[in-house]
Amino acid sequence: MRQLKLFLTLVLTIGLIIVGSTRIGLVPPVGKLLDPFHGFWQNLESERLEEVYTLNLDGLQAPVTVLIDDRLVSHVFAENDHDLYFVQGYITAKDRLWQMEFQTHVAAGRLSEIVGQRTVEYDRFQRRIGMTSAAENMLETVIKNPISRQIVNAYTAGVNIYIDSLSPSEYPIEYKIFDYAPEPWTPLKCVLLAKSMTWRLAGGSTDLKMTNVLAKFGLDTVEDLFPRYPKNPDPVIPKNTPWDFDPLPVEKSQKVGSPDSMNQVLPFEPNPSNGSNNWAISGTKTVSGYPILANDPHLDLNLPSIWYEIQLSSPSVNVYGVTIPGAPSVLIGFNQKIAWGMTNGGDDVTDWYQVEFRDDTLEEYFHNGTWKPTTRVIEEIKVRGNKRIQDTVVYTHHGPIPLYSEDKVFDGNIPRLHAMRWLGHDPSNEFLTFYQLNRAQDYQSYVSALSHYSCPAQNFAFADTAGDVAIWHSGRFPLRFHDQARFINDGSNPENDWRTWVPSQHNPHVKNPERGFVSSANQHPTSSDYPYYLGWFFPQYRGKRINQKLSKMNSIIPDDCRLLQLDNQNLQASLIVPPLLKLVDTSRLTPRETQAFKEISTWNYVSDAYQIAPTVFHVWQKRLHTAIWSDEFGGDRSYRLPSFDRTIQLIEDEPNSPWFDNIHTGNKESLLQLVNSSFKDTVTELISRSGEMGSQWEWGEFREVDIVHLGRLPGFGRTGLNVGGGPGIVNAIGRTSGPSWRMIVSLEPEIKAWGIYPGGQSGNPGSPYYDGFVDTWIEGELDELLFLKTMDVSHHRVKSVLNLETEK
Repeated sequence: MRQLKLFLTLVLTIGLIIVGSTRIGLVPPVGKLLDPFHGFWQNLESERLEEVYTLNLDGLQAPVTVLIDDRLVSHVFAENDHDLYFVQGYITAKDRLWQMEFQTHVAAGRLSEIVGQRTVEYDRFQRRIGMTSAAENMLETVIKNPISRQIVNAYTAGVNIYIDSLSPSEYPIEYKIFDYAPEPWTPLKCVLLAKSMTWRLAGGSTDLKMTNVLAKFGLDTVEDLFPRYPKNPDPVIPKNTPWDFDPLPVEKSQKVGSPDSMNQVLPFEPNPSNGSNNWAISGTKTVSGYPILANDPHLDLNLPSIWYEIQLSSPSVNVYGVTIPGAPSVLIGFNQKIAWGMTNGGDDVTDWYQVEFRDDTLEEYFHNGTWKPTTRVIEEIKVRGNKRIQDTVVYTHHGPIPLYSEDKVFDGNIPRLHAMRWLGHDPSNEFLTFYQLNRAQDYQSYVSALSHYSCPAQNFAFADTAGDVAIWHSGRFPLRFHDQARFINDGSNPENDWRTWVPSQHNPHVKNPERGFVSSANQHPTSSDYPYYLGWFFPQYRGKRINQKLSKMNSIIPDDCRLLQLDNQNLQASLIVPPLLKLVDTSRLTPRETQAFKEISTWNYVSDAYQIAPTVFHVWQKRLHTAIWSDEFGGDRSYRLPSFDRTIQLIEDEPNSPWFDNIHTGNKESLLQLVNSSFKDTVTELISRSGEMGSQWEWGEFREVDIVHLGRLPGFGRTGLNVGGGPGIVNAIGRTSGPSWRMIVSLEPEIKAWGIYPGGQSGNPGSPYYDGFVDTWIEGELDELLFLKTMDVSHHRVKSVLNLETEK
């Protein structure tokens, strides 16, 4: 028996050694992870910062001092711009290295190198849409310019100095969990991050869905159900603003539509539940007499956060704000003279073309009456634990062909044998825009900086200490005939090619409008008198609400802007719920339905977390929208559905419209029937999902907000957060998206600023600074930002001083 026990113990010990040293699927070697000298124990950090310490860095031209404040924000003071961006790269990598590199793997289609076979189709998709090719085109332009070349190269060198300083025991925890090591940083990686963001914000399209609508219903229905401009618009540029340019002639519409593609759908389209807000208020409406600028870009919520706070100071600049880890400069922020903030423009800069190939080899395609050769690029996808995969990407002059005849690329939701013309493939240099914005001193230098900006289109709100406020809808826009961009184009007709551009001076803009403020919330940038096509845009409820509030407000203080960013008034619900309630037959409601009806009929249309009515409205809205349109717009083809905004208009103006009839039944349904059946179905769904009405029906409990880890590692995120807000609301918080950075700047002679993002400066889950801002964000509060005019080592909020010396 004793020998048997000894034998079993020996077998168990050997087994543990083998398991501890072996990777099983996605699970890393447990021994490495638990190693007290090299494993995750080495990643635990104290809240207390080392007060003063010195490092020698090879590559610095002069000493640099970094002051680290009580929020772990670095304030970099350098004697020249090379060292400024060198240290920005070094410090950012110190706090966010894994995030930086992981995001570039995602962008370049290299996830399978880390996680294996399950992400091959995603990687193939990224290669097929030409993401790396787009980044290489941008990098070529960046390197040609001496300024952007210097900052990208210096930033890259700083990142690599930090990477070289690490031993395996010091790698961020995610490297240990996924069992791989960081690789050298390159300028291409900086650009890949920029292009990845461009794709997320300006890669969506509804061309094929609209082509399907056109083919089935005709142009009259398209114009009726999908108007180019909303009813009673409230655009970014106020109505009746005179244009300070003579418009270029726009060609008449050509033949549009490509019905052969009707059984497929495009990759994705803009999500109307997302949104961003910004505004700049003239000093004529503020207590201080100086402008106030506010911005809250709404993006995916992740840990580590998409944003990283920093102050950059050298003889040429002193700027504070947030940047994307991996990109030099400050993207949203302020200096001693100006402040700026951005919202996504949402412009349509992706067109799809049906391509006629000569044969299945895809070596030639028909264009302008002749057969032209395609360009073929061989892509190699490395797959962890498996053989490498080779894939061929075919390019036409329009752009790449992401999906071939028999392929299943990613989720298969792109049209086969179609070419993608995407502005993101064109050379550009947005790094130069932000370099100059960081140094802008007035309106003219702000406008000059925007002249370099291409994509993704953004609404750049502006304010300065001289009292000016302005907003430019900035980007590079193809000059297209009307309808060219709404449907799939015939790729053989050169008349459908992008041939010229809207001059940047013609981009929509306004300075110091009479109403005393500028604002944007992703709504249409202009009214119908603007001469050029720009695209589809989100519903205008957030923009209307912001403009309503700001128009009535005077003697404004910064905290008024904070409260407006948190505004949960549901303007859409206030317009549609009253007429819907009148159609509900309360005599036919069950006790449970009556209870739900009472909640929504006494609602104040504020979507706070503790309210039940927002939950009822959210589900009812979706069910009613589906009930109205799913019969005509359903089936085996994918169509764009009329917006809920257009649906509201239909309910109000055409209550007897034939669209309310269900074509799949022998009876003739009415709006009255749809409203009542959808309300009953709403209550049934809520009981099925959340049980009897109670706290679990409250909006914050029902919806919940998840800030997930970027690598989807369980336990490394903050989930189940109970907050208000929602789609179409100024405080546009979704389940996994929302205000990623809230900032308010008072442009007084002594700049004052406040901000918060749902995360923390450190990317290390073992650090107290990893998610230290989340609770403040949930509560709707802001932190005062420490903007130092000079290197004030003795400031009471400075907790640590890092002296960086040149290598001796």
